Amino acid sequence: MPRPSQLDDPHYAAFAWGRYWMLMRWMALVTGIIIVVALGFLYASNGWVSVHLYIATGLGIAAAMLSSAGLMGLVFLSSGSGHDETIEDPLESEVDIGD
Repeated sequence: MPRPSQLDDPHYAAFAWGRYWMLMRWMALVTGIIIVVALGFLYASNGWVSVHLYIATGLGIAAAMLSSAGLMGLVFLSSGSGHDETIEDPLESEVDIGD
């Protein structure tokens, strides 16, 4: 039987998810700033090339940064809430760490 997680408590879960979404809002702001700077640098170094270049560059930066932030935020949520420790390892008694 799995041990209870702190995320099972609705009040703590709301707090933890609130922190996660706050992180995501900040990362969306940082991503927007990085996109503006990158597109400005691209325009300054190459001039007007094609609108498709700028759209693809902005979307590529946004996809890379926001997916990275989302996944790392989930890692922090899982670890910080103690959810990782609640997992029951069926092979725990069979594995020798080599103490």
